Amino acid sequence: MTTLAPPSARERGHRAAPPARSDRLRRVFTGAPDDPRWARPALWAVLVLATALYAWNLSSVTGNSFYDAAVYSGTKSWKAFFFGALDAGSFITVDKPPFALWVMGLSARVLGYGTWQLALPMVAVGVGSVALLYRMVKRDFGVVAATIAALALTLTPITVAINRDTNPDPILVFLMLLGAAALLKAVRTGRLMPLVWSGVAIGFAFNTKMMQAYVVLPAFFLVYLWAARGSLGRRIRNLAVGTVALVVSSAWWMVVVDLIPASSRPYIGGSTDNTVWDLVIGYNGFGRIFGASSSVGSQGNGASFGGEAGLYRLFNSIMGGQISWLIPFALVALVAGLVLRGRAPRTDARRAALLLWGGWFVLHYVTFALAEGTFHPYYVTAMAPGIAALAGIGSVMLYRAFVEGSAAKWGWVLPGAIAVSAVWAVVLLQRVSGSGTLYTVAEVVAGVSGAAAVLGLLLGRFMRRQRLMGFAALAAVVALLAGPAAYSVSAATTASANGTNPTAGPNTGGGMGGGGGMGGDGGERPSGEAPTGTTGSDGQPPSGSASSSSSSSTESDAQGERSGNAGGGMGGGGTQVSSAMITYLKKNQDGATWLVAVATDQTASSIILESGQPVISMGGWSGSDDAMTLAKLKSLVKAGKLHYIVISDSGQGSSNSEISTWVKKNGTAVSDYSGLYRLDASDVG
Repeated sequence: MTTLAPPSARERGHRAAPPARSDRLRRVFTGAPDDPRWARPALWAVLVLATALYAWNLSSVTGNSFYDAAVYSGTKSWKAFFFGALDAGSFITVDKPPFALWVMGLSARVLGYGTWQLALPMVAVGVGSVALLYRMVKRDFGVVAATIAALALTLTPITVAINRDTNPDPILVFLMLLGAAALLKAVRTGRLMPLVWSGVAIGFAFNTKMMQAYVVLPAFFLVYLWAARGSLGRRIRNLAVGTVALVVSSAWWMVVVDLIPASSRPYIGGSTDNTVWDLVIGYNGFGRIFGASSSVGSQGNGASFGGEAGLYRLFNSIMGGQISWLIPFALVALVAGLVLRGRAPRTDARRAALLLWGGWFVLHYVTFALAEGTFHPYYVTAMAPGIAALAGIGSVMLYRAFVEGSAAKWGWVLPGAIAVSAVWAVVLLQRVSGSGTLYTVAEVVAGVSGAAAVLGLLLGRFMRRQRLMGFAALAAVVALLAGPAAYSVSAATTASANGTNPTAGPNTGGGMGGGGGMGGDGGERPSGEAPTGTTGSDGQPPSGSASSSSSSSTESDAQGERSGNAGGGMGGGGTQVSSAMITYLKKNQDGATWLVAVATDQTASSIILESGQPVISMGGWSGSDDAMTLAKLKSLVKAGKLHYIVISDSGQGSSNSEISTWVKKNGTAVSDYSGLYRLDASDVG
């Protein structure tokens, strides 16, 4: 006699009772009951791998001295903390909004100021992004797709490099992923609040890196408008409310800062009119895309860091090894996935996810490939989640289509995608042949595994051997991830001296290549290093934390490696700001708020990190900001807030020349240090 099991709570239309606390704890390690036994251990293995790569020898990380100095200043002054000022005296801000600085600053205030304390939040959000991507892909496509996606994101070389740095991009990526997760929940449920939270997350991402956070918005809007549950009117209404949440969470800091009188706040670095709004639409907005901003003009600032703009840029000798490994496979996966879901209902969750990740990938690709303005290789870490998600999703969808679909229509798609991607991996590794055994081994593994995968799939289908096809699929994963893994290991284990422009892998001989994060010929590097430990008992950065060698030449180093005018004008021209000069300045500071005034942010940041004292950057990042005027300089000197200024023989711009002329005429040259002048209240007429 056959007995039927009673209907489950879900079948009866009731919500199942929540699992007991012991069951919930066990599921952390074993996963959901319906998951394969290997699923949760595999996830933990990927997260451990991500943690190891991002946190390996973290205390040796150089970091970006520009942001490190701003974080240090924020630990000394809540005003500097709020505004994101470079110096504790709050003379000028960095050229980004301060959310990432707040995260690092809170870590430094709680744990003490030092290298690992600043890098720890970046490691945490980097690993968090991997876990979040896994969860998002798993919901719609299962654990196999999710595991591959998480592993692909973990092993994206430029992501490893930037997650070991103190640039704001890891926080930007995590916030964008939070926004995407909330959006997909809003699409599935049709409810308003997830959409509101999606807008809030992107708003915080905006306050991390401004307009770059908005690159994904066209995909977000179109996916919700097309695929969300509910009538068209309801979708439009919810989208309008979500947009309001986006605008409010994006603009609140900008509005508050711009409403504060200029005399009561720092100069907004990177702007031309001392407003955050100008920074948004100029230097950090259209200037990044079109190569011209209202602050620096059409100089192609930084374009050479990633190679010439064009659709091929992300495949060139500089960028290819950083991000392009899985792009061919992701493109095939996107097109094939949309074809496979072509007849699904409008609200199909899988197609919505494909559209989201495809839009994420395509929008970032076009933006980064064609950007004429400042472009660093590490920017492309923002597109890594889209590529990784498509790789995981495509692996599962293409494999199923290969096994179950018609041979004429689908029998060639998966083997073809693997073959093209494996060949491209070999090409990338050939570019760095001779750079070390690691890359040679990766090249052999990619080539052999790729060939085995393609042959195994074709033979397995022809002979109807399911197990052979399964092994071939595993070989394909190995083939496509061998190259990124080699670059990632290099990024994690090779000491980097370039916190300003971190990259992974060896130097490819073009532009700003890798070298375990080391810039190539002419590449940027920070003019000072990040702190190597916690603050000392006197509250100063630790000895040797900045450019503390006796012959450090922060000013001239910065000049020779920037695009033209860095350091030029008020404090460049080859003037050396050495450790001996810094010692002299501290001994003769005489109660002034600022230790010295110099031309650029990179010079000021290195002095701040070495001296622990506020330093004025008169010209911002490139030396072209009008942050310092002659009237302001006279006011500071007369009030006893500034005594020393570094002046070069060459001036740039009328205000710079005016300041140089006045200082040389009225100040007292310090004979031991070329370009250094002393000013006192009596010198102000």
